[in-house]
Amino acid sequence: MDLPILDFDQYRSGDKAGFAAGFGAAARGPGFLFLKNHGLTTGLIERVFAQSSAFFAQPEEIKRARAIGPETNNRGWAYLGSESLDDTSDQIDQKEAFNIGWDLSPDDPRVLKAEPFRGVNLWPDLPGFKSTLLDYFGQVHQLGVEMMRAAALDLGLPETRFDDDFDEPLATLRLLSYPAATGTEGAIGAGAHTDYGALTFLLTDGTAGLQVKPRDGDWIDAPVVPDAFVVNIGDCLMRWSNDTYVSTPHRVLPPPKPRQSIAFFLDPNPEALIEALPGTGTAKYPPTTGARYLRERLEATYG
Repeated sequence: MDLPILDFDQYRSGDKAGFAAGFGAAARGPGFLFLKNHGLTTGLIERVFAQSSAFFAQPEEIKRARAIGPETNNRGWAYLGSESLDDTSDQIDQKEAFNIGWDLSPDDPRVLKAEPFRGVNLWPDLPGFKSTLLDYFGQVHQLGVEMMRAAALDLGLPETRFDDDFDEPLATLRLLSYPAATGTEGAIGAGAHTDYGALTFLLTDGTAGLQVKPRDGDWIDAPVVPDAFVVNIGDCLMRWSNDTYVSTPHRVLPPPKPRQSIAFFLDPNPEALIEALPGTGTAKYPPTTGARYLRERLEATYG
């Protein structure tokens, strides 16, 4: 299975139809692609990885004070062994993570009303951490909105069809740290899974580990394409497109050396209506909302 490389300059320079066609072919086929010339600077990416390293290097008792819990709205630290993404096995993921979401103040009405997934971020006391991550979050969010415009064009919809569904999304920026492989039989970095949202934007530090499984084939190693995002279709967009697009299983093997990656999961607004889009045929799924769907998927992961 070849994972195509798309050039976002094609879209931003005016050939939107050509880029959308390439995106659509990837979304219908492997469900994965590489995106180069995405617009984020090397300096910002390096700063995000540096802040990630600083966070995970903290003592466990400091990280645990910001642990993900029932009341943290999927924000905070996930400790080593706290997740099991593969719900078909008893494998426990060997990774740490730290999540932030749409940044809200404690007095925001949505926070005060305890709306689903509308909470405050649990910022660590690290110089430059908050500003760096919010800068990155904002730029990848904008990139995601533009990619959803390409999806709309490919699906024969108005280009801005999804804009109002992603203006304050349930997006998650997740820092990930994988310890080096220990040789333990059956160990896994991140178990086989498909992503929950619409689109995922992933950057890695270049260390091998990510594998993708075609629907009709065996696991393959995802190559490293310098300065490019790994972008994949999530289950929410597959459902929204009535299975026109494909959400492909993937996993992370225990890496040969410590590995870090930065994942941005673009989920829609909590109230966004997820139902079969026009032109995609008879609906295969009942309607749902962005918040309801995300809750169902997270409960399956965290129990």
